Amino acid sequence: MLALSPTAAETSEAPAEPACPPYRRPTRSEAEAAVRTLIGWAGDDPRREGLRATPDRVVRAYEEWFAGYDQDPTGILERTFGEVAGYNEMVLLRDIPVESVCEHHMAAIRGVAHVAYLPRERVVGISKLARLVDAYARRLQIQERLTAEIADELERTLRPRGVAVVIEAAHECMSSRGVRKHGAMLMTQRFTGVFESGQGRREVLAALAG
Repeated sequence: MLALSPTAAETSEAPAEPACPPYRRPTRSEAEAAVRTLIGWAGDDPRREGLRATPDRVVRAYEEWFAGYDQDPTGILERTFGEVAGYNEMVLLRDIPVESVCEHHMAAIRGVAHVAYLPRERVVGISKLARLVDAYARRLQIQERLTAEIADELERTLRPRGVAVVIEAAHECMSSRGVRKHGAMLMTQRFTGVFESGQGRREVLAALAG
Protein backbone atom coordinates (compact mmCIF):
# COMPACT_ATOMS: atom_id res chain seq x y z
CA MET A 1 0.00 0.00 0.00
CA LEU A 2 1.35 3.38 -0.92
CA ALA A 3 1.84 5.84 1.90
CA LEU A 4 -0.15 8.95 1.35
CA SER A 5 1.68 12.25 1.64
CA PRO A 6 0.28 14.54 4.31
CA THR A 7 -1.77 17.39 3.02
CA ALA A 8 -0.68 20.98 3.41
CA ALA A 9 -3.37 21.43 6.04
CA GLU A 10 -1.90 18.53 8.04
CA THR A 11 1.70 19.75 7.89
CA SER A 12 1.20 23.46 8.38
CA GLU A 13 1.19 24.93 11.86
CA ALA A 14 -2.00 26.32 13.31
CA PRO A 15 -2.42 29.97 12.40
CA ALA A 16 -1.26 32.31 15.12
CA GLU A 17 -3.97 34.13 17.00
CA PRO A 18 -4.18 37.79 16.03
CA ALA A 19 -2.44 40.06 18.52
CA CYS A 20 -4.75 42.06 20.76
CA PRO A 21 -4.68 45.77 20.00
CA PRO A 22 -3.45 48.03 22.80
CA TYR A 23 -6.09 48.41 25.48
CA ARG A 24 -7.88 51.74 25.47
CA ARG A 25 -9.47 52.87 28.70
CA PRO A 26 -13.10 53.79 27.97
CA THR A 27 -14.22 57.38 28.40
CA ARG A 28 -16.52 58.41 31.23
CA SER A 29 -19.45 58.75 28.82
CA GLU A 30 -18.81 55.23 27.50
CA ALA A 31 -18.76 53.89 31.06
CA GLU A 32 -22.07 55.61 31.83
CA ALA A 33 -23.57 54.18 28.64
CA ALA A 34 -22.47 50.70 29.75
CA VAL A 35 -24.29 51.17 33.06
CA ARG A 36 -27.46 52.18 31.23
CA THR A 37 -27.13 49.03 29.13
CA LEU A 38 -26.85 46.85 32.25
CA ILE A 39 -29.87 48.55 33.83
CA GLY A 40 -31.89 47.80 30.72
CA TRP A 41 -30.60 44.22 30.59
CA ALA A 42 -31.63 43.75 34.23
CA GLY A 43 -35.18 44.60 33.18
CA ASP A 44 -35.63 48.24 34.18
CA ASP A 45 -35.83 51.47 32.21
CA PRO A 46 -32.71 53.63 32.65
CA ARG A 47 -34.77 56.63 31.55
CA ARG A 48 -37.12 56.59 34.53
CA GLU A 49 -36.65 59.30 37.14
CA GLY A 50 -35.10 57.17 39.87
CA LEU A 51 -32.47 55.77 37.50
CA ARG A 52 -31.52 58.76 35.38
CA ALA A 53 -28.59 59.76 37.59
CA THR A 54 -27.56 56.19 38.41
CA PRO A 55 -24.92 55.86 35.65
CA ASP A 56 -23.12 58.96 36.96
CA ARG A 57 -23.33 57.69 40.54
CA VAL A 58 -22.02 54.26 39.56
CA VAL A 59 -19.04 55.71 37.70
CA ARG A 60 -18.19 57.94 40.68
CA ALA A 61 -18.47 54.91 42.97
CA TYR A 62 -16.14 52.96 40.67
CA GLU A 63 -13.60 55.77 40.96
CA GLU A 64 -13.51 55.07 44.71
CA TRP A 65 -13.78 51.28 44.61
CA PHE A 66 -11.00 50.94 42.03
CA ALA A 67 -8.76 53.81 43.10
CA GLY A 68 -5.91 51.34 43.56
CA TYR A 69 -5.22 51.27 39.83
CA ASP A 70 -4.04 54.88 40.05
CA GLN A 71 -1.82 54.34 43.11
CA ASP A 72 1.84 53.36 43.18
CA PRO A 73 2.35 50.78 45.98
CA THR A 74 6.13 51.17 45.87
CA GLY A 75 5.83 54.94 46.25
CA ILE A 76 3.68 54.49 49.36
CA LEU A 77 6.61 52.83 51.14
CA GLU A 78 9.32 55.20 49.92
CA ARG A 79 9.68 57.20 53.15
CA THR A 80 11.17 55.15 55.98
CA PHE A 81 12.62 55.96 59.40
CA GLY A 82 15.90 54.79 60.89
CA GLU A 83 15.70 56.32 64.37
CA VAL A 84 14.24 53.29 66.14
CA ALA A 85 16.62 53.09 69.14
CA GLY A 86 17.71 49.60 68.23
CA TYR A 87 14.15 48.20 68.08
CA ASN A 88 14.40 44.71 66.57
CA GLU A 89 11.07 43.05 67.36
CA MET A 90 8.03 42.38 65.20
CA VAL A 91 5.87 45.27 63.99
CA LEU A 92 2.25 44.14 63.63
CA LEU A 93 -0.75 46.18 62.46
CA ARG A 94 -3.94 44.22 63.04
CA ASP A 95 -7.48 44.48 61.72
CA ILE A 96 -6.87 46.75 58.73
CA PRO A 97 -10.25 46.96 56.98
CA VAL A 98 -10.23 45.36 53.53
CA GLU A 99 -12.76 46.37 50.87
CA SER A 100 -12.20 44.78 47.50
CA VAL A 101 -14.11 43.38 44.53
CA CYS A 102 -13.99 39.79 43.26
CA GLU A 103 -12.72 39.74 39.70
CA HIS A 104 -14.85 36.70 38.81
CA HIS A 105 -18.30 38.09 39.67
CA MET A 106 -17.54 41.73 40.59
CA ALA A 107 -19.07 41.13 44.02
CA ALA A 108 -17.77 42.67 47.22
CA ILE A 109 -14.98 41.20 49.35
CA ARG A 110 -14.97 42.53 52.92
CA GLY A 111 -12.74 41.63 55.82
CA VAL A 112 -9.54 42.52 57.63
CA ALA A 113 -5.83 42.25 56.95
CA HIS A 114 -3.08 41.75 59.50
CA VAL A 115 0.34 42.91 58.34
CA ALA A 116 3.60 42.23 60.22
CA TYR A 117 7.28 42.62 59.47
CA LEU A 118 10.56 42.31 61.36
CA PRO A 119 12.65 45.41 60.56
CA ARG A 120 16.24 45.06 59.50
CA GLU A 121 17.26 48.70 60.03
CA ARG A 122 14.34 50.93 59.12
CA VAL A 123 10.60 51.10 59.72
CA VAL A 124 7.72 52.66 57.81
CA GLY A 125 4.86 54.78 59.16
CA ILE A 126 1.97 52.58 60.24
CA SER A 127 -0.53 54.50 58.11
CA LYS A 128 1.53 53.45 55.08
CA LEU A 129 0.76 49.80 55.84
CA ALA A 130 -2.96 50.55 55.69
CA ARG A 131 -2.51 52.55 52.49
CA LEU A 132 -0.56 49.68 50.94
CA VAL A 133 -3.43 47.30 51.68
CA ASP A 134 -5.86 49.75 50.05
CA ALA A 135 -3.67 50.23 46.97
CA TYR A 136 -3.92 46.54 46.14
CA ALA A 137 -7.40 45.88 47.56
CA ARG A 138 -9.13 48.61 45.56
CA ARG A 139 -8.77 46.68 42.32
CA LEU A 140 -10.42 43.64 40.80
CA GLN A 141 -8.91 40.90 42.92
CA ILE A 142 -8.80 37.39 44.23
CA GLN A 143 -7.86 37.14 47.88
CA GLU A 144 -4.90 34.84 47.31
CA ARG A 145 -3.23 37.30 44.93
CA LEU A 146 -4.06 40.26 47.17
CA THR A 147 -2.29 38.59 50.09
CA ALA A 148 0.79 37.82 48.01
CA GLU A 149 0.99 41.30 46.47
CA ILE A 150 0.97 43.05 49.85
CA ALA A 151 3.63 40.73 51.28
CA ASP A 152 5.84 40.84 48.19
CA GLU A 153 5.77 44.65 48.03
CA LEU A 154 6.82 44.92 51.67
CA GLU A 155 9.56 42.37 51.10
CA ARG A 156 10.83 44.08 47.95
CA THR A 157 10.73 47.68 49.22
CA LEU A 158 11.64 47.45 52.93
CA ARG A 159 13.90 44.37 52.69
CA PRO A 160 13.01 43.36 56.26
CA ARG A 161 14.06 40.16 58.00
CA GLY A 162 10.59 38.76 57.43
CA VAL A 163 7.02 39.63 56.39
CA ALA A 164 3.68 38.11 57.38
CA VAL A 165 0.31 38.96 55.82
CA VAL A 166 -2.94 37.30 56.90
CA ILE A 167 -6.31 38.24 55.41
CA GLU A 168 -9.71 37.06 56.62
CA ALA A 169 -12.65 38.06 54.43
CA ALA A 170 -16.20 37.25 53.40
CA HIS A 171 -17.06 37.04 49.71
CA GLU A 172 -20.46 38.15 48.47
CA CYS A 173 -20.01 36.06 45.33
CA MET A 174 -20.48 33.12 47.71
CA SER A 175 -23.11 34.58 50.06
CA SER A 176 -25.41 36.45 47.64
CA ARG A 177 -25.41 33.94 44.78
CA GLY A 178 -24.40 30.38 43.98
CA VAL A 179 -24.18 28.30 47.19
CA ARG A 180 -25.44 31.27 49.27
CA LYS A 181 -23.41 30.44 52.37
CA HIS A 182 -23.51 33.37 54.76
CA GLY A 183 -20.86 33.84 57.41
CA ALA A 184 -18.13 31.83 55.70
CA MET A 185 -14.71 33.52 55.98
CA LEU A 186 -11.75 32.83 53.74
CA MET A 187 -8.31 33.04 55.37
CA THR A 188 -5.15 33.47 53.30
CA GLN A 189 -1.56 33.80 54.53
CA ARG A 190 1.84 34.75 53.17
CA PHE A 191 5.00 34.40 55.28
CA THR A 192 8.56 35.25 54.23
CA GLY A 193 11.99 35.27 55.84
CA VAL A 194 12.08 34.56 59.58
CA PHE A 195 8.29 34.16 59.62
CA GLU A 196 8.28 31.45 56.98
CA SER A 197 8.44 28.58 59.46
CA GLY A 198 9.13 27.63 63.06
CA GLN A 199 9.16 30.09 65.92
CA GLY A 200 8.63 33.16 63.75
CA ARG A 201 5.39 31.86 62.27
CA ARG A 202 4.15 30.74 65.69
CA GLU A 203 4.87 34.19 67.10
CA VAL A 204 2.74 35.89 64.45
CA LEU A 205 -0.17 33.47 64.83
CA ALA A 206 -0.03 33.74 68.62
CA ALA A 207 -0.16 37.53 68.42
CA LEU A 208 -3.22 37.35 66.15
CA ALA A 209 -4.94 34.85 68.46
CA GLY A 210 -4.38 37.03 71.53
